Amino acid sequence: MIGSECIQFDITHRDARTRARRGLLKLPHGVVETPLFLPVGTQGAVKAITPRDLEEVGTSMILANTYHLALRPGADVVREAGGLHSFMAWSGPILTDSGGFQVFSLATLGRVDEEGVTFRSHIDGDSLQLTPERSVEIQNALGADIIMAFDECVPAGAERHLVERAANRTSQWAERSVQAHRREDQALFGIVQGGVHEDLRRMSAQQITALDFPGYAVGGVAVGETPEEMRGAVDTVEPLLPAGKPRYLMGVGEPGDIVDMVGRGMDIFDCVIPTRHARNASLFTRRGVLKMRNLAFVKDFAPIEDGCDCYACRRFARAYLRHLYTRNEMLGGILGTIHNLRFFQRLMEDLRRAIRENRFVEFRESCPRFPLPSEGEEL
Repeated sequence: MIGSECIQFDITHRDARTRARRGLLKLPHGVVETPLFLPVGTQGAVKAITPRDLEEVGTSMILANTYHLALRPGADVVREAGGLHSFMAWSGPILTDSGGFQVFSLATLGRVDEEGVTFRSHIDGDSLQLTPERSVEIQNALGADIIMAFDECVPAGAERHLVERAANRTSQWAERSVQAHRREDQALFGIVQGGVHEDLRRMSAQQITALDFPGYAVGGVAVGETPEEMRGAVDTVEPLLPAGKPRYLMGVGEPGDIVDMVGRGMDIFDCVIPTRHARNASLFTRRGVLKMRNLAFVKDFAPIEDGCDCYACRRFARAYLRHLYTRNEMLGGILGTIHNLRFFQRLMEDLRRAIRENRFVEFRESCPRFPLPSEGEEL
């Protein structure tokens, strides 16, 4: 059981000069347009923003995290609350990851074997075992529209034999995930691994697509590889994925990368970049990232970005945002998050419009590329 009956993906427009496409993805909790960006609600909440404001900035679907919700409050609590939609008061579609990314991000706390991954909880040190069966069981309890097969994600630069072993495990775990899935109202997506190695990417894509999932993800990117290596991985995998099914590029969220990867045939994206940078006083505009603690904004009474229709830009000046950030007022992070998420949703709206109007190439060439502040940079 993989939930193919509960999902429908219709491609409405294709760009004649690239692989960009626009589509409608129909799910149990609503219809969303692609290309699509998912804000990350790791623990059942997108940080520093309410569900009401998420809707206002144009969010149609969000992502939540299996590993973290299994620890707190626990899958049983969420199930008894009526599922994740009811628990977090979000009526639109939700995607849950499998916990496979934590194999990478919490590598020092996990032990991987053929059965699955045994984590030492980052909260209290208790043991948590995630297997394909347990991951799917938790996701069934959470009740998201799209759930992910359990996979093993390794960092960029890992030795080839480790990448190959992880890709083979991912395929084996995908088969076990299919066998464990119990709900017809949840679509189970498969994940392609293989790192930066073209032959391993092809092998993984062939093995995963043989299971005939209703959608596919490209995993193991945005884990430290170069932009060229990311492009190479996507270019290798994309022709091997079924043309009529949605494609999800996991964890990619720099605006320039999103535009680039839409042109390479990807449909769905997620990342913490807009919300994390907002909390760290870095706000996105079409002309670059504003570091709101800078002295330049002390008497700057312009909005964050001219032309932006978000609540923060309609009501507040840069000088006020700087004041909030330098005084560590939580309202700064809230307003910044509203703006950054609206920036990303406006980007997706513009992308969809450009594809529909057959001017994606011109749109891509007009998009500025600018370096993002590193997470440890003093802002």
